[in-house]
Amino acid sequence: MSVEGSRLRLVLLGDPVVHSRSPAIHRAALAATGIDGSYEVRQVDCAGLDAALSELRSGVIDGANVTMPHKAGAAELVDVLAEDAGRAGAVNTIGRVDGRLFGWNTDVAAMGTAIGSMPSGVVLILGSGSAAASAAVALQGRAFRISARRQEAARRLAYRLGAQGTVPWGMPLAGALLVNATPLGMLGEALPEAVVGSATGLIDLPYGARPTPAVGEAGRRGIPVVDGIDLLVAQAAESFTIWTGLEAPVAVMAQAARGG
Repeated sequence: MSVEGSRLRLVLLGDPVVHSRSPAIHRAALAATGIDGSYEVRQVDCAGLDAALSELRSGVIDGANVTMPHKAGAAELVDVLAEDAGRAGAVNTIGRVDGRLFGWNTDVAAMGTAIGSMPSGVVLILGSGSAAASAAVALQGRAFRISARRQEAARRLAYRLGAQGTVPWGMPLAGALLVNATPLGMLGEALPEAVVGSATGLIDLPYGARPTPAVGEAGRRGIPVVDGIDLLVAQAAESFTIWTGLEAPVAVMAQAARGG
C-alpha cells in the first residue's frame, strides 16, 4: 500500500477500544508526515468486524488495525495473509491491495525487536491467545514454553508452534525471559509474584494509565523491561509504513503514546 493523494481513512477495530493509545500515535504520525488522514476507533462485535471489512473492500476506509478479541477472526476474513500472520493465525493490520484485503501481523516484528534486546535463554510465554501466538512466532527457533490459565489451550498452542512444553500457571521457570501475553495488568492485576521474580527479563504487553504491577515489580528487582507502550509503538510504526509506504516517525509516535 501507499499514499495516493486522497484522504487516508484508518480505523481501529476491537472490544474494548476506549483505552487505546493507537489514535494518538497514528494521528501524530499523520501530522508529522503531512498526510491528510484520520484514525478513528470502533468498538465492534464479530458482525461489526465483518461490516468494517466490507467497508475496506469498497474503499470507504483504507486501512484498519485489529485488537482483542478479533485478531484470529480477522485472519479468517482477509483474502491474503502475510507469512507471520498465517503462522500466528492472527491479524492486527489490514489494507487493500488491488481490490483484495491483505492481513499482516506487525505484533510479530515488534515482539522480535523486543526479544532481541533481552537476555538469551529459554522464554516463558504467559497466555494462549493471539498475542501469545504472535510472541511464539517471533522467537524464530529460540526455546520457549507456554503457561496459561486455560491449560488445554496452552497445550494446543505449544504443539502448534513448537514449544518445549507447558508450565502450570503460576509456577516459575528459573532464568527465563518472561513474556506476559495476557491482559493481566491492564486493570492493575498482578502476575504471580514468583513468576516475575525468577525472570531474567520482562516483556509486558498490557498497558494502562500507570505501569502495570509486573513492570513495577521487575523494576524493583532490577529486571530489564520492555513495556506494553514500547510494543504498541513498535507495531504501530510497522502498520504506518504498510499503509503509507513511508518511514514511520517513531520518536513522534512514542512521544504521543506516552502523552507527550
